[in-house]
Amino acid sequence: MKIAIGCDHAGYEFKEKVKEILSGWGHEITDFGTNSKESVDYPDFGLKVALAVAGGEADWGVAICWTGNGMTITANKIRGIRAGLALNPEMAYLTRAHNDANVLTLAQKYTPEGQLEEILKNFLETPFEGGRHLPRVNKIRAAEEGLASEETV
Repeated sequence: MKIAIGCDHAGYEFKEKVKEILSGWGHEITDFGTNSKESVDYPDFGLKVALAVAGGEADWGVAICWTGNGMTITANKIRGIRAGLALNPEMAYLTRAHNDANVLTLAQKYTPEGQLEEILKNFLETPFEGGRHLPRVNKIRAAEEGLASEETV
């Protein structure tokens, strides 16, 4: 699989670990940076990851910052992106199974490093369940298209 990855300065160390894990599993990685702990603006890198996934250049995205919130907010501004923050393996499983997320966001501060492999595995290997979750995801898609209103919610 092709995976886009990006981080800000506060997620740099985790990004390098994630790259090592994913490369070890045979995935093709596109690293959008940053490449040091020097202060940068997280939206620059979260947007690159999200645009690569939305544009079909990558199958999945992983965006990392200190809390994960900045990258989640940023990535979700791009049409077609459903970014989900996972602080543990169950959250990674559920964001795929229930929300059909296509970008995983990670918090270097709050994500236990010892659970990183299981988080990545759950995200990449869990299929979207559809069923009762599909109408909910479709409401998100409708909102992206400007079709959400009081009458449709």
